[in-house]
Amino acid sequence: MEVQITSRKLITPSSPTPPHLQNTRVTCFDQLAPFFYVPTIFYYPVDGEEYAVKNAEKSLQLQKSLSEILTLYYPFAGRYARDNLSIECNDKGVEYLEAKVYGSLSQFLQRTSPNHLVQQNFHPHYSSPLAVQFNEFECGGVAIGISMTHKIGDGFTMFTLINNWATACRIGVNKVHPPSFELGIIFPPREASRVQNVVLGRAPTNKIVTKKFVFDGEAISNLKVAASASSSQFNRHQLTRVKVVTALIWSAFIRVDQARDGRRRPSMLKVPVNLRGKTNIKIPENSCGNFISWAVTQYLPNDEIKMQLHELVSRIHDAIEKTVSNYEKASNGEDLFFMVNEDFQKVSQALKESEADVYMFSCWSRFPLYDADFGWGKPDLASRSVQVEREMILLLDTKDGKGIEARVSLEENKMLLFLQDPYILAFSHYKKSRL
Repeated sequence: MEVQITSRKLITPSSPTPPHLQNTRVTCFDQLAPFFYVPTIFYYPVDGEEYAVKNAEKSLQLQKSLSEILTLYYPFAGRYARDNLSIECNDKGVEYLEAKVYGSLSQFLQRTSPNHLVQQNFHPHYSSPLAVQFNEFECGGVAIGISMTHKIGDGFTMFTLINNWATACRIGVNKVHPPSFELGIIFPPREASRVQNVVLGRAPTNKIVTKKFVFDGEAISNLKVAASASSSQFNRHQLTRVKVVTALIWSAFIRVDQARDGRRRPSMLKVPVNLRGKTNIKIPENSCGNFISWAVTQYLPNDEIKMQLHELVSRIHDAIEKTVSNYEKASNGEDLFFMVNEDFQKVSQALKESEADVYMFSCWSRFPLYDADFGWGKPDLASRSVQVEREMILLLDTKDGKGIEARVSLEENKMLLFLQDPYILAFSHYKKSRL
């Protein structure tokens, strides 16, 4: 499926950034964030006839509202300055591309497995901190690819920006609740010697492949029943969809690694924790930037009797609770940074020195993934482009909000075993799933 770029331009803020805002400090948590872009693609089906005219109007409205929303999200129209740990809010603009896709959107969405090579052409490759690509299919369907650098914003930041942009496009920028970029004042950057590079994962020895597994509402209900039947410690609030699916996938990884190595192996799991509302340090509402950490737990070979689902759910739950409880003790930004940095380095150290198999989960559940209505309805599908170079797992809500979609990226030889795991086969399906 060919994708041809037909135009390329820079969208600048509709009003110049005031002088006192033209230099935004990064935070100490931004310093810990990796330098990579997070691409998200929203797919919108054909809406009636004369779609060529309508799509031209849609693109113009997207550009206009993007220019308006950048007056509020001014750092994303600037450029990251590594040398002085700041964002130069110089209004250089956001890259905006238009592309023609030679093929049908409906046929593309009905594929039995993701075509990552095609998907990668639906989003821009990258220059500005934020970049957008408007893709028009031959049938008139539209895909909007949005790429944002992780270095100056986390998932909360990204989805707040996208949905505020959609609001501005649909009903006007005056209806948008303005974001805050004051985290750099509350949590200023630290000396480089205090911030070590975070290791995302070990370099793979085999090709990385990605499969999408869907755990629907019924499957998750069955998982919750299985976990609660084996333990009386959980209430319905603790047995979340994310925790039971994470535990099930982790248990399969443990079995896969044992089958490959011929012996039980230590396994470490890390899951993200959004720190907003979880510390005693007050931050402005709608604070943008990186404000996350990791909760870490592990399985050791002598824990074989504790591989039941409810035991792994318990470990995940306890790790998150312990992490949040520790961060609640921080009385200032210095203490909080020390705790977060220490947790990051524990994982990095394990990846460098331990023989443990380390699995990184990223979670977009509960983010408003399907709320991006730019004026022509909510997306038929929202997806992250997932051509990754390390083993990782991304969890998202299904469109109905009842299930969990897991994008599992593993080395090819491990994926073959994972696909044969009896519990993955029993509770999920991936052949029928879309992108």
